[in-house]
Amino acid sequence: MTSEESGYFYQLVLMFQTAALQQLGKLINPLSGKVEQNLEQAKFSIDILGMLEEKTKGNLSSEEQRFLESVLSGLRLNYVEEVNKPKEEPPETGLEKKEST
Repeated sequence: MTSEESGYFYQLVLMFQTAALQQLGKLINPLSGKVEQNLEQAKFSIDILGMLEEKTKGNLSSEEQRFLESVLSGLRLNYVEEVNKPKEEPPETGLEKKEST
């Protein structure tokens, strides 16, 4: 890969990493200014990087390969953490019905 192509490769990986982190709710979405979570989309972004890893096997420098593996490992760990996280209960408003005793 030329140095220009290598730069494009890093940018592509970083683009999907950033998207996945936003979709995991780990980064603020710059368009909405909010933390939003969409685990289905996060899985898709991570799977795209996994496909890229498979399709580029043997064609990356050792540095590029390590970078991609590191990004994928971190994203996969974050994804599993979010999937296994207990659902948060909505905060009590004080307006809920109280059971009489």
